[in-house]
Amino acid sequence: MIRQERMRVVKHKEIAHNIFELTLIGQLVHDMKNPGQFVHIRVSDSYEPLLRRPISITSIDRETLEFTMIYRAEGRGTTILSQAKPGQEVDVLGPLGNGFPLDQASDGEHVLLIGGGIGVPPLYELSKRLVDVGVKPIHILGFQSADVVFYENEFRELGETHIVTVDGSLGHQGFVTNVLDSIAEEVSTYYACGPTAMLGALQNALPDTKGFLSYEERMGCGLGACFACVCKTTEAVEVDYVKVCSDGPVFPAGVVQL
Repeated sequence: MIRQERMRVVKHKEIAHNIFELTLIGQLVHDMKNPGQFVHIRVSDSYEPLLRRPISITSIDRETLEFTMIYRAEGRGTTILSQAKPGQEVDVLGPLGNGFPLDQASDGEHVLLIGGGIGVPPLYELSKRLVDVGVKPIHILGFQSADVVFYENEFRELGETHIVTVDGSLGHQGFVTNVLDSIAEEVSTYYACGPTAMLGALQNALPDTKGFLSYEERMGCGLGACFACVCKTTEAVEVDYVKVCSDGPVFPAGVVQL
């Protein structure tokens, strides 16, 4: 069920350079299902900027009716959002999209969770849910540099965690694919979220491993009506195009043409 609600800000803080953690409270949390879904945020009460901003759901607490998002403040909309204070209300539409499947790994199996930059946040709720059913996650989290790394300790509490930075200022130097060789043989399934180039590299590196990829595309409506987030599919599927917002954002590996 999709609903629109003015939700109250509980906590809001900068946790890395231009990276913000925002926790909201409201009834909409009841409807959040699989990790990997997102919400569409109206960043101000004026009509400028006009379009909502899609932000993935980082964690869900149904007991307190709170959920948390992590986003990067880089454009006008997210910069406005970054100024929201506890007690203020934020207009939220959601939950939207189809998240990661939770029935693809069994108790005791190892799975790989791979995130790049602002694609890391939805993997946190996914990891928690997999741990709850006995699955053992291994995390590979890629960032540009140490000053934008976040949630390293939170992921380590859930399982083995490898940090990768492009400039080598923290953890391994390079890209997430640089640390796959010593890990990939252990896993039955991988889940990933991040830039398209990263997702393509993972598909090439893990061609025989079952995978699920969450795509980051620009969205207008978030509901599948505007066709702003359409992607071409591969020959492996019957349809020519899919909409990331409503058909995804998560698809099995090999569906979207990269």
